[in-house]
Amino acid sequence: MTRKMFRNTLLGATMLMGFGTGPAFAQESEAPNSADTIVVTATRRATSLQDVPINISAIGADELAKQRIDDVRDISDFTPGITIVDTGPSSTGSIVLRGLNASDSSATGDSFDNALGIYLGEVPLYYDFKLIDIARVEVLLGPQGTLYGLGTLAGAIRNIPNRPNLDRFEGEVHGRFYAKQHSGDLGYQADAVINIPIIKDHLAFRSATGYYFDPGFIDYPLLVQRPGISLPQPNGPNFVTPAGYAANLRRENDVNFEKTITTRNQLLYQASEDFKVILTYAFQQTKTDGGQYNSDGVFGTGRYQSAVRFLEPVKRRAHLASVEINANLGNIADLVATTAYTDVKNNTSSDITDLLLDLDYGYESFPAFAGFNENQNRRKQFNQEIRFVSRHGGPFNWVLGGFYNEQRLDSFGRERLPNHPFIAFGTQPNPDEVEYAAFTRSKVTEKAIFGEGTFRITPEWQVTAGARYYDYTSSIAGRAVLPILGDPISPFDLPPAGGDAGANGWVWKFNSSYNFTPDIMLYATYSKGYRVGGPNSVAPCGPLVPGQQAVCALPEEEQFLPDTTKNIEIGVRAQLFNRMLTVNANAFTIDWDGIQVGSATINGVVGITVNGGKGKAEGFETSFQLRPVPRVSIQGTYAYLDARLTQDVPALIAVNSPAGTYPSRPIRLDALAGDRLPGSARNSGSLGATYTAPLGEGSIVADWTATYRGSVVTRIGWDRAFGDKLPGFTTHRASVFYDTEKFSIGVFAGNIFDKYAVGSVSNDRSRVGLNDGVRLRYFRQNVINPRTFGIEARFKY
Repeated sequence: MTRKMFRNTLLGATMLMGFGTGPAFAQESEAPNSADTIVVTATRRATSLQDVPINISAIGADELAKQRIDDVRDISDFTPGITIVDTGPSSTGSIVLRGLNASDSSATGDSFDNALGIYLGEVPLYYDFKLIDIARVEVLLGPQGTLYGLGTLAGAIRNIPNRPNLDRFEGEVHGRFYAKQHSGDLGYQADAVINIPIIKDHLAFRSATGYYFDPGFIDYPLLVQRPGISLPQPNGPNFVTPAGYAANLRRENDVNFEKTITTRNQLLYQASEDFKVILTYAFQQTKTDGGQYNSDGVFGTGRYQSAVRFLEPVKRRAHLASVEINANLGNIADLVATTAYTDVKNNTSSDITDLLLDLDYGYESFPAFAGFNENQNRRKQFNQEIRFVSRHGGPFNWVLGGFYNEQRLDSFGRERLPNHPFIAFGTQPNPDEVEYAAFTRSKVTEKAIFGEGTFRITPEWQVTAGARYYDYTSSIAGRAVLPILGDPISPFDLPPAGGDAGANGWVWKFNSSYNFTPDIMLYATYSKGYRVGGPNSVAPCGPLVPGQQAVCALPEEEQFLPDTTKNIEIGVRAQLFNRMLTVNANAFTIDWDGIQVGSATINGVVGITVNGGKGKAEGFETSFQLRPVPRVSIQGTYAYLDARLTQDVPALIAVNSPAGTYPSRPIRLDALAGDRLPGSARNSGSLGATYTAPLGEGSIVADWTATYRGSVVTRIGWDRAFGDKLPGFTTHRASVFYDTEKFSIGVFAGNIFDKYAVGSVSNDRSRVGLNDGVRLRYFRQNVINPRTFGIEARFKY
């Protein structure tokens, strides 16, 4: 059982310029790059970033390397309009674009249900693959419902890999070695890229493989020695004596370490310039033993300590396989057809003692009471897209395509109470001491057709219109059992319960831009986005017995409906003073309807998604790059955001009473118009400078970047629903490297002043205090990474 506690003007967004990139194998076409130009393919055509009339930012390969951006969680420091909470290696992290999030913050967040699409090349996926051998990362801000669909309610993030080179043997070896404050270990990373032209001009293989060991810095000093025998609080709820500690408790240090192995392999076959096939296989596995959070001082624990009773190991792994076909259909169109299969599996375990105390069924009457869960979920996704991109020239060009996606989720979880006397109440042998078990099987299938057309009225003025029709169906089946009440040990021994749902609709896009000069463009966009509904991963209720414990979803809790966004924005792109200064700015307003928000079931208080009213996000974002003298570059970003509800929603916010009262069913508070949406900062920005000095056959490159994130609220109605308003903070990073054409070597530091800050929380302040004499421990504060410093080298051949 997994529980999530419940969680003025038009303004805008734009892009952070990337500083160089590797070649982009664009199915549309390839184009050269320069220091002022990064080529992107977000519009399904290869276009200079400054010439794209939509809100897109891009980070090139050189900048990814210089800033040590290893995965998607690192890009928010350099991209306006996006907030990403690094929750450590146990999950993919929580990603919020333009404030479009209504669920409670989490110290163990995952991006799967966020209002954006994440892509590796042409493949949509929900996983944090490492950014090895990546040409660029493109961030599209605002709804992308026409060309992308599939959850791009707020935008999309595209990780574009380097493609195999048919002409030459090449490669790269990279290593990093570093120390982290508050950790007892040293960290390292090693990765390599190799490109082999097997048959010149026709067949090539490219592989990128890496291993990461990131040292943990969170300690678990209050682990029980022998679950069900040792006393979790041997001297009561306020302190622990040395003797009580020695007899019952133990500690593990640096439990939030990361061990990740990752590989991506591509085989390119080119029959001719008009026909190419790319086969891709990627794999990644991550292991850790604990979360990146503290317990806010419970039992005297410190900033980098957690008071949980058990280790919380996580093992995540993902497979991706895809086939991409690129064909030139004469002078009419280019064809791009992609078929992909992804398989993501997570195994997790966590301390659920406090959750069971909340249910108020008397578990605490056993002094050694401590429980943990074991969960496994496996998400399989099959998708196909076929796309035609015009190439006939003239004032009108177009994109037409079709899309199919099928997602299946199988989950199984059980709760174990070692040595608890309640286990004996069951009617069957229960050697694993299972108190609760459940499985769910769900399926979501989406089909769509889409198209965009652009007409150039004059050489300076273009208009674009697009549409997408989508149709999806979803189903869920599952069952939960409570062996201590006489149910079977396995939920698979009972017939499953479930239901079906579905919806369809249209989304639209209109865009126009005008180039006043080759270096100044004004653009405006109206776009609509959607996110499909679907099943909640909670076993549906079978027959209920009044007054008896139950953990399940009622019929109205089994499914949730789609939500939609309507976006209006206006922006400008400008390069001034002979391109010495690049400035991009945008203003936007987004209306959000049918908001999907985290809630909880009536029976068992299990986390689910529900639909909750309307909201609005409006703001502005800007970025700039200034080169005042040839060797100096200054760059920065700033974003302002006002994201809030615009209507009252009765009984939306589910909360428990303060510690000590604990009804087994939550109290539901009204959400009010004007309530701030959680998870994103009203003000955020970055400022950095780079100095380059020639030396010998290379250059010394020194870089400093400061990043600010403003205050964040942790839930809707935070000030009346036991939520938090987390203070803003600033961090600094710097590096000095010697770069040549063949190698780079240098030193770096992150969070230079060792700033302590809380990025998010799990649960809420009602979970602080005592429950029937037991000190609660599951209010958790996610903390940012402490100071890191190290050396790094990269060699190309």
